[in-house]
Amino acid sequence: MRDPSTGVEEDHMSIFRLLTDLGRRLVNADRASLWRVDNEAHTIWTLSATDEGRIVIPEGSGMVGKALAEGKTLVTNDPYHDPFFNADVDKSTGYVTKSILVMPVTNSRGEYIGAYQVINKLDGDGKFNSRRDCKRLSLAAFICSLTLESELFLADAESDRLTKVRNRVGFYHDFNMRYGTGVDRRNDAKPGSMIMCDIDHFKLVNDTYGHNAGDAVLRHVSRMLVETSRKTDTVYRWGGEEFVVLLDETDIFGAARAAEKIRAAIEESTCIFEGTAIQVTVSFGCCVVNPNMTAEENIAVADKRLYNAKESGRNRVVMEG
Repeated sequence: MRDPSTGVEEDHMSIFRLLTDLGRRLVNADRASLWRVDNEAHTIWTLSATDEGRIVIPEGSGMVGKALAEGKTLVTNDPYHDPFFNADVDKSTGYVTKSILVMPVTNSRGEYIGAYQVINKLDGDGKFNSRRDCKRLSLAAFICSLTLESELFLADAESDRLTKVRNRVGFYHDFNMRYGTGVDRRNDAKPGSMIMCDIDHFKLVNDTYGHNAGDAVLRHVSRMLVETSRKTDTVYRWGGEEFVVLLDETDIFGAARAAEKIRAAIEESTCIFEGTAIQVTVSFGCCVVNPNMTAEENIAVADKRLYNAKESGRNRVVMEG
């Protein structure tokens, strides 16, 4: 299952947290952070950090951005005089940064995919030694590169390239992690639900405006699904113009309310393609996930209700039948 705040596999997140602490211990630093490069968003963000939540910065900024841009390990024992160091964080928290070591992490092709950052050496004169500390940290960096490359490969395999939401492979993975055989479920746990939806008259969009416009509509609808859903819900592109949403701890009425919220938001929105406004609507079928049924059997229930929504006029939510 993926962490909803990062989109990273929870098993991998546990490893990244352990690696962050390992790097800190190897060089005896006060703090450490493990960063991931997001080439599409042109940002760098923390997979794990000592005593910090998720941090997102533009690519090329900060000490981490500088190290990645230059493609080399950076050591500074006087950060307040380094133009790339952001002292505002220390000013707001009261923390005093005395020394920093940043080591880029590469994949098997030599591409930069992340970085280690350790702060404030705790022994000796409080300064990082370029040769000794880099040699120690490189061990953790190597393990990190293998784990991070595995995570990126898995994320790519389970994501839809056009819409950037998870795909059918990702759906089956997540469904089995939540409801598969052998999964321990609390007796008092609320049921999960599923929403299946389909863009109305999508073929007409392609025929009228072209397939590039159709792609723009798919991206628009997927974005509306993500933005209108809760952070704990997961959106999938099932195929063609169909999408699925998995909702944790949600009964059928909650699923119907969520679907209606999404339906209304899409109806009120406009997809702009090359200056042309395209209005779209979406039909929805909802069901409670039955853990005693397979993923395909649950999908069949939601799909039948989606069919009923289409047959009864489109642009509506059906939760029965």
